[in-house]
Amino acid sequence: MKTLEDKIQELPPELRQEVSDFVEFLLEKRRRKSLGKPRFDWAGALRDLREQYTSVELQHKILEWRIGDR
Repeated sequence: MKTLEDKIQELPPELRQEVSDFVEFLLEKRRRKSLGKPRFDWAGALRDLREQYTSVELQHKILEWRIGDR
């Protein structure tokens, strides 16, 4: 029975690159899972704007700010 490495060596170079890219994708996916639960330490950061905007208005304003950065 051939090993994975033997099988990969039989592939043409462009497919070997595709295998390499897929392995990198899997490794990155695994790294992201190991980061743990997301933190919400940013919650309340815009508290001082609640008198100026409703939650919907603030969502629109944030979208404007984000698009303006591009």
